[in-house]
Amino acid sequence: MSVKRATTQPLRRTIRLAAAALLLTGAACANYSAQDAADRAVLNMELRDMAVVEANVKRARGIRVWCVPFARTASGVQIHGNANTWWSQAAGSYERSKTPAVGAVMAFAATRGMPMGHVAVVSKRISDREIRIDHANWHRNKVSLGMGVIDVSPNNDWSKVRVETNPGQYGQTYPVNGFILPARPGQDV
Repeated sequence: MSVKRATTQPLRRTIRLAAAALLLTGAACANYSAQDAADRAVLNMELRDMAVVEANVKRARGIRVWCVPFARTASGVQIHGNANTWWSQAAGSYERSKTPAVGAVMAFAATRGMPMGHVAVVSKRISDREIRIDHANWHRNKVSLGMGVIDVSPNNDWSKVRVETNPGQYGQTYPVNGFILPARPGQDV
């Protein structure tokens, strides 16, 4: 058994146990509005909660939290590699869209300040030009849930967005490639 395998097995076991405890607690305390219930019909809350638990366990062990593993776990979209490669990797395997959908992975394009791109999961649609996302490492080594995003593209096509950096405050403009939809039940990927 390699050293890497010996050290990751306890981590995986801890993550699974913590996820199970969180899911049981969440099920007992569920209280959602009608809109939240509609969004949760598409957003897999179990996967999102598991991604949060994984991030918390990693952070507790001094392991860096990144956007890619968080988005992969939270969405179920099984793509690997840097975030800036997800859009092209999704072609032919996952449905892609230029319109946000709850549960989809928002694929940010690479920029000079963000050379590996970024990925986030759409958690709620507020309007045609505003959504909420769940993601990791927008703020270093942290998970952000329900963070606002506004479409600032001139053609209302979600090609340029601003992300809420602090409550009610939106930062600079970022380019977006589009949205990767998770596989439907029974769909081969």
